[in-house]
Amino acid sequence: MSRLGIIDTHAHLDDGRFAADRQEVLERLGRDMEAVITQGTDYESSRFAVALSEQYDFIYAAVGWHPGDLAGIRDESYIGELEQLAREHEKVVAIGEIGLDYYWKENEPREVQLLRLKQQCDLADRLDLPVVIHDREAHGDILDFFRKEAPKNLRAVFHCYSGSLEMAKELWKRGIYLGFGGSSTYKNNKKVREVLAACPAELFLLETDCPYLTPEPYRGRRNDPSMTELIAQNAALVRGTSFAEIAAQSTKNAKVLFNKIK
Repeated sequence: MSRLGIIDTHAHLDDGRFAADRQEVLERLGRDMEAVITQGTDYESSRFAVALSEQYDFIYAAVGWHPGDLAGIRDESYIGELEQLAREHEKVVAIGEIGLDYYWKENEPREVQLLRLKQQCDLADRLDLPVVIHDREAHGDILDFFRKEAPKNLRAVFHCYSGSLEMAKELWKRGIYLGFGGSSTYKNNKKVREVLAACPAELFLLETDCPYLTPEPYRGRRNDPSMTELIAQNAALVRGTSFAEIAAQSTKNAKVLFNKIK
């Protein structure tokens, strides 16, 4: 058992901010964390995630194309490349990070983002893998997608959830998980804490989205998966329970959704 007994379900360990001390960080995390899922955002970062997962027992990989990186897709062969990664490497536990992002105007147009989302969700369905969903300024379209177009039995988590409580309730009806990270510790983020407090016990996950969204009281520093501890402590306060209960429940939930984690 790790020191914390916690799974960080969403990290970006390929990020350049880990370049100088990545091995040192990973050795420490191997003592602290039950598991970490590091996410792909394009083909190269997906390959990097797979390579890390094969080097470290506690690291698992998600492979996919982030909505902010879709301009890098050359042709439709990208789906075959992702499928090959997922089929050939046992520690690929999800297709992600995928979704919709309308915040950055330089991203691909709405119709392209929706097409790539559908293609990657169909791949996850074929492979019986969950998807890790990025939703930024696209709440209406992403909810409509899950209502009308997503494969019927698709398993999913909305990472770093930022929607309303009403939207969350619609997702919970479909058995969709919500990921809570550093933003749930920010004093001005009452909406996220409201959703965290109401989330069914079996549908919440913990994440860092590191190196981004460092939790309080360390905002401004580089985030890393060990800070899941602070997120769990905050979740215990918000939900009126203990750190031990949050750690145990979130780890159980992660192993149900990402069922290839040992």
